[in-house]
Amino acid sequence: MKIAVGITGILLGLISMLQSCAVATGGSITANHDLAGAGSVGVLVGLLFFVGGAFAFGLPLVSAIIFVVGSLFAFIAASSFTDMKVWAFADLILAAMAFFAWRSARKAKTTPSGVAPK
Repeated sequence: MKIAVGITGILLGLISMLQSCAVATGGSITANHDLAGAGSVGVLVGLLFFVGGAFAFGLPLVSAIIFVVGSLFAFIAASSFTDMKVWAFADLILAAMAFFAWRSARKAKTTPSGVAPK
């Protein structure tokens, strides 16, 4: 599951950054400062998608935390850039997947006595 989260996070990050760059540019051209600002936050969300996807391969718990932070930023920017709600929910789904990947990897490392290593 780590590989799926990593690849999906990286691809969604690239798509999100591309869309947000277009929105930020369009907002700047039309002098809509709210939309331009939301597009800039969207670029940050895309970067967090990308970083979360990269961390998913080795540190899935860190990846889950990064995805949750990205989701919070996306929900904040969703007031003027409504597509950010889609990216926020995608972030939450990837955060849940990364958390369960971390949990299953931790369970696989348990000793025969059933105590997880520290």
